[in-house]
Amino acid sequence: MDLKKLAKALIPDDDLLPIEEYENIYPERELAPKAEVTRLAPSPTGFIHLGNLYGGLADERCAHTTNGVCYLRIEDTDEKRKVEGAVEKVISSLKYFNVNFDEGAEIDSTLNEYGPYYQRQRVKIYRAFAKDLIERGFAYPCFCSEDDLNALREKQTAEKQTTGYYGKYAKCRNLSEDEIYKNLAEGKTFVIRLKSQGSIENKSTFRDAIRGEITVTENDQDVVILKSDGIPTYHFAHAIDDHFMRTTLVIRGEEWLATLPVHIELHKVLGFKLPRYAHTSSLMKMDGETKRKLSKRKDPELSLDYYRKAGYFPRAVVKYLMTLLNSDFEEWSLKNPTADYRDFKFRIEKMSRSGALFDLNKLNDVSRTEISLMSAEECFEFLNGWVQDFGTDADKAHFADKAYIIKVLELIMGVGGKKRRKDIERAEQGVRLIDYFFDDTFSPEYSYRYGTEIVNTVLGEFIKVYDPADDNSAWFAKVKAIAPLVGFASEMSEYKKAPENFKGNVSDVAEILRIAVTGMPNSPDLCTIMHILGKERTLARLKGGMIK
Repeated sequence: MDLKKLAKALIPDDDLLPIEEYENIYPERELAPKAEVTRLAPSPTGFIHLGNLYGGLADERCAHTTNGVCYLRIEDTDEKRKVEGAVEKVISSLKYFNVNFDEGAEIDSTLNEYGPYYQRQRVKIYRAFAKDLIERGFAYPCFCSEDDLNALREKQTAEKQTTGYYGKYAKCRNLSEDEIYKNLAEGKTFVIRLKSQGSIENKSTFRDAIRGEITVTENDQDVVILKSDGIPTYHFAHAIDDHFMRTTLVIRGEEWLATLPVHIELHKVLGFKLPRYAHTSSLMKMDGETKRKLSKRKDPELSLDYYRKAGYFPRAVVKYLMTLLNSDFEEWSLKNPTADYRDFKFRIEKMSRSGALFDLNKLNDVSRTEISLMSAEECFEFLNGWVQDFGTDADKAHFADKAYIIKVLELIMGVGGKKRRKDIERAEQGVRLIDYFFDDTFSPEYSYRYGTEIVNTVLGEFIKVYDPADDNSAWFAKVKAIAPLVGFASEMSEYKKAPENFKGNVSDVAEILRIAVTGMPNSPDLCTIMHILGKERTLARLKGGMIK
């Protein structure tokens, strides 16, 4: 059979470059010794999930800890799954968690010399190599319809044979020249299949960068490399792209282990050096007593949108994922609590070989710690970022006064003080904590433990003597002076000696004032709260807190 003639008939494009040209167009990268080139290669489906961040973080850390390159490639060969704006969402979502690319799709970089980074824009490259494989006898046209393939699958299942298009079941593999050209003349649609040279009888050892040595059975499937529309399949496109984008390390999920033999064979017939592969473990969670994979249908926490809307501090999410990615990161982080996680020496071989257990409670622990370490400025920027995206109109109006908010945060969060608040794990909680500092969101619950006479006397007497110029000592002296007027002990020592002699104590006086001013029986330092609110609002709240 004249294979060059056949290749021309199947792929008649006149503008394809000789395949040798691509080695010049995409030369080897100039890299530091042992530098890794990694890639994140999602499909533009619009759903960006925790697994993307998990893998993207591994890609970014492996590249940047070795002075290498991390790029973004969009695998958009399946037009039906494409969602408008999906690529921008991938970039913005990962950027929010500080996973940044050096080059790639929609990345403005001087390094963008290995594009295009959309696979649909690289179709000519794939078709050139498919044509070359046909000419060399490693690929052929298949005219089987969907019905033919379904019937084949049913036959194999009934015969308890491995399903697929291979060996004696690959009926188009050995079509004669006349049969091929007759089908073409009749206008039958066709795909291009790899003519596999492998046998499942042959096994070899493959070294995975995470899992170590694994046994691999040769591929014998005649997989599709070009679909009927001339667009490549994932298997074919990724082999060509990883070679010409000079990827050194492919980090991907363990679900791709099953197709590893196909990818090994494709690299072999294409004449490409195989990159290193690292197959990550799936993210798991406990469901009662059983462990299972995180599910898009069952688990809202699989979506990255979940963490943004809930207001998780992005660095906390990243640091928690780092504990899952590298087994020794948690110990390092405990020894270096304020260090940048990027100072940690990330190593691919330290990644888990078994399912990584994702625990939202542990993430919450990490998040509380990280938020407690924030500076006032960082705390404001974090909360304000959430407010601008997800807050109410009232929240946005409040955060317009940055100086006022920072004063509030310094008190509420303990920012800058010795006693840092460690019970805030999400931005929304922090924003709601400061609602009572604004009149439009101040919604008090006047749950006093004392009756009208005592409450109104305390509030009325304090109104008479309140002076915003008082420091804490002078302020508390006035609170103590009110206590005897309502039968309370002004000194805690007196109260503890003979509680039966008093209706209450000085802390109960402060509680009445606190409920009137904040609407709650517990709050940070009340004197400071009054200073922040100012005289006019403080007095208005004291008056408003009186029992009618």
